[in-house]
Amino acid sequence: MVNTTNEKRLQEIQAGTSPDVLKKIIDQDGGVIVKGLFADQVDRFNSDVDTVIANWAPGHDGTEWMQEFAGKKTKRVTQLIKRSKTFREEMIDNDIMLSYIDQLLLDTCDSYWMNAAQVIEMQSGESLQFLHRDLENYPVFRSYGPSGPEVMCNCLVALSDFTEDMGATRVIPGSHTWPDFNDREAIESAETIPAEMEKGDALIFSGKLVHGGGANLTNKPRRALALAFCPGWLVPEEAYPFAVSLELAATLSKKAQQLTGFRSFHNEKLGGGTLWSLDYIELADVLKLDK
Repeated sequence: MVNTTNEKRLQEIQAGTSPDVLKKIIDQDGGVIVKGLFADQVDRFNSDVDTVIANWAPGHDGTEWMQEFAGKKTKRVTQLIKRSKTFREEMIDNDIMLSYIDQLLLDTCDSYWMNAAQVIEMQSGESLQFLHRDLENYPVFRSYGPSGPEVMCNCLVALSDFTEDMGATRVIPGSHTWPDFNDREAIESAETIPAEMEKGDALIFSGKLVHGGGANLTNKPRRALALAFCPGWLVPEEAYPFAVSLELAATLSKKAQQLTGFRSFHNEKLGGGTLWSLDYIELADVLKLDK
């Protein structure tokens, strides 16, 4: 069932709603909140990563621009397959989530990568993040505007309550349809709205949607899990085969192995060739994952 929305709130659906319904809303607004998508896992996932996050330093050591973008008071924890049993066994290949990602990405590919998976915990006093589109990881696609293929989509899970004061992600509904994705003036002059959620809800949105982290005005951290996905013919942000051991990869589901680069990409749908193989042999066969 779809909730009626006004201009100040994103539309909401219940987890398990048909992917066709989700796609229609994202085509219209650019994103949708899925209620309770990870309600059963969120507390156990938080327990898995609490100690790591507590000992993690905020900020980023990259360029000055990246330091501002990543947040000087924000902790970003990656390599979640190694760090959370709940994540690798119950979340990475969640059937409901992936049915929605399928709907967004499988028009242009046979399979896709998990582009990145990270916990993002904004500490008290963090400022607004730069507004951006996730597809800007691949800047050539800016020039295609709204007619370009979907090259990124994101599932942002609320690991704590997401209120406006705590820094709920801010979005510009409809910005995925703007004609010029290079028009920064349009972005800066448009009104954003907060994607407020309860713990366990998720915001699923197009890589074309303008968004950015809000400012945390409270004395509590705002924690999220960001799962980004891209077609199998693009290089993902995180190089999982260099972080996940073959022994651990062998324990993952076939779908999780595909998402993390332990299986080849077969570009059959659009008449292309196989990618990510060795001697033209399926990577999973080379790695003996099916034995």
